[in-house]
Amino acid sequence: MEIYPVRSPQELKEFIRLPWTIYQDDSDWVPPLLYERKKFFDRSQNPFFKHAEVEYFLAEKNSEVVGRIAAIVNHRHNQFHLDKVGFFGHFEVIRDYEAAWGLLNAAREWLKYKGMEIMRGPANFSTNEDVGFLVEGLNQPPVIMMPYNPAYYVEFAQEFGLKKVKDLYSYYMDQKIGFPQNLISISEKIKRKEKVLVRKLELKKLDKEIEIIKQIYNSAWGNNWGFVPMTDEEINFLADDLKAIVDPNIVFLAFVDGKPAGFSLALPDINQVLIKTSGRLFPLGFLKIIWNLKIRRAIDRIRVIILGVVPEFQKKGIELIFYADTFSNAVERGYKSGEFGWILEDNFLMRKPLEKMGAKLYKIYRMYEMGI
Repeated sequence: MEIYPVRSPQELKEFIRLPWTIYQDDSDWVPPLLYERKKFFDRSQNPFFKHAEVEYFLAEKNSEVVGRIAAIVNHRHNQFHLDKVGFFGHFEVIRDYEAAWGLLNAAREWLKYKGMEIMRGPANFSTNEDVGFLVEGLNQPPVIMMPYNPAYYVEFAQEFGLKKVKDLYSYYMDQKIGFPQNLISISEKIKRKEKVLVRKLELKKLDKEIEIIKQIYNSAWGNNWGFVPMTDEEINFLADDLKAIVDPNIVFLAFVDGKPAGFSLALPDINQVLIKTSGRLFPLGFLKIIWNLKIRRAIDRIRVIILGVVPEFQKKGIELIFYADTFSNAVERGYKSGEFGWILEDNFLMRKPLEKMGAKLYKIYRMYEMGI
């Protein structure tokens, strides 16, 4: 078994492509688009690297790459939280504990060398991307921008000595459940009482909308566990990828007396289409995507990916307004189900309205950590 850092373009290519080997017999795995992954891992293109140090490692056995991991020092995280936490992420490995141990140990030793005191993860690369190992709700495909993993990853993490630090919840809701009429009435009363104006995203003014969203995002989530403020470049980088699939009818901004108060972003679950491709747009992937998006209209599920209210206007019921408007507009647009998440296990401000709506907790993702 050999564990070594990625140093060449060929090794980076092997790092990016490894999941296709790990999940080749898993019908629930959704292959990402290769061109997007190449851009994401490219230090010259992804603005995350401007405030972070990252080392990629590969595990090789009998001249075959069998695992990968990224060790991450996110300086913005440590400056924001005043700690020395390093992260591991992008962990993929065959069912071989020797390989898993070697990768996790390589990440731990590198983070220790960088002066970190805690190793936490998985984070791919930060809480602004997908995080956690799926521990409950396996054996079903992931929705857009959510992680997926074999059950044995959790076993390997625990055997290595990693302990739970935080669980992240995802809720599921089907249109058949319906939205409780009394909550719709309450939502409308809140709008009138608190003078809340909620409107849809205006794609024609996207640049101006993004400026408002930036203001809301870094304020609304500032007190959340693990939160890291996004730079303007990071938000623009993410928006550039998402604008091709966004449905403005299920994206909302809230204002109170003209002041930005909250933001809710739901996205069509393009994973329902990507699962039918190999991660390649050409020669056939693009045709499959067009067929499913334009002709079969296969996407009938959404994910509420971001929903937050700035501190000044929290606990006024704006969260419920977002849930109600998203549900009604999504059903009107032909969507049949949705995932709400992830949500911190102790974020009852978000969890309680969902549970009152009839949404069911159906997936749990877990973050681990250990002293180094």
